[in-house]
Amino acid sequence: MRRRLIQSTLAVVLVVIAVFGISLVIVETRTISNSAQERVDSEAVRLASIVDSRLLAAEKVNADALRNPVSKEQYAVIRMPGQEPIEIGTKPQGDVIRATQRGEEGEAVTVEEPRSAVTREVGRTLLIIGLVALLAVIAAVLLAVRQANRLASPLTDLAETAERLGSGDPRPRHKRYGVPELDRVADVLDSSAERIGRMLTAERRLAADASHQLRTPLTALSMRLEEITLTDDPDIVKEEANVALTQVERLTDVVERLLTNSRDPRTGSAVTFDLDEVIQQQLAEWRPAYRSAGRAIVSSGKRHLHAVGTPGAVAQVLAALIENSLMHGGGTVALRTRVTGNQAVVEVTDEGPGVPADLGARIFERTISGRNSTGIGLAVARDLAEADGGRLELLQAQPPVFGLFLSRTPPARKTEEDLPTVR
Repeated sequence: MRRRLIQSTLAVVLVVIAVFGISLVIVETRTISNSAQERVDSEAVRLASIVDSRLLAAEKVNADALRNPVSKEQYAVIRMPGQEPIEIGTKPQGDVIRATQRGEEGEAVTVEEPRSAVTREVGRTLLIIGLVALLAVIAAVLLAVRQANRLASPLTDLAETAERLGSGDPRPRHKRYGVPELDRVADVLDSSAERIGRMLTAERRLAADASHQLRTPLTALSMRLEEITLTDDPDIVKEEANVALTQVERLTDVVERLLTNSRDPRTGSAVTFDLDEVIQQQLAEWRPAYRSAGRAIVSSGKRHLHAVGTPGAVAQVLAALIENSLMHGGGTVALRTRVTGNQAVVEVTDEGPGVPADLGARIFERTISGRNSTGIGLAVARDLAEADGGRLELLQAQPPVFGLFLSRTPPARKTEEDLPTVR
């Protein structure tokens, strides 16, 4: 592209120089020739006037008297009636410029000048024009190179940006070049890079969330299937199979929920549900894991609480908190339900060391973890809670107390009984 721009600019300049240069040479040649002819004519008139004045004054007319008025490059011949011609200067050889003027006393004055003088002047003029044309060509080449670099370098940068986008590097460059058309292309590429970056981030986030959220249900399902393989009792097999089917349904709900949140995290399918059922379901699913770890999981608090939200999402939030207590906490894990204002609150606490002081509220940020874990579970749990209008907070760091706040609807019965502790 650079070569083409330079060649096209140079071609335009050469055409302009050729057109105007040839015209200028023709005009200057004619001007110099006409000027030389006028000079010779003027000299002949002047010399004739001098001869006339001397003849009228009865003065002597000879070569010595007329030598000074005549230029050294000119040759003059004065012919007077009855006298020998008077010659002044050296007769030029070759082509000459000639002018003849007759005086009032009958004399004839002829002035000649070699045309070589005109040729030399024309040559000097052509040399000057040629130098000016050469300088114009050099300036045009430098300007063409600069303009070519100004246009070609941005295109090279834009090509590299497009190549980086294609190779999976969506970082926008935010580089502009002062050319409106190229800046428009750069704007479009930067916008595309930002959109691709958001899409890749969403895809990576979905993959991380899916791997984290599916791990626990798959582990629980695997444990149920192992229970089935280790027993011959048909009743136990049927019970464990029913539980496994329930977990498969929850697994399906987890996948659908993740896909829905990846398209639009604000999209929710909130309904009124019985909070006790979700809590009992989580206790039943996590009890074998806690039993294997030599720990207990219990629940207490208000009964018959109805909350507004998505049961599957609430179950995932509680599962994330319970799993977090299993992995990083210690002692007995307790789920307590209470009411504050028009909200139902589920608190999850354990007897472990709690959240480090340097983390605090940052515990809900992605990739933030105090125990070398992925740092995804609590972030996903907060997103799920907020999708249905609830919220998840760290109420106390040591011992750790996490609170899930959900909108509450009036219970079917006015009486509220304390839910006995379940181990």
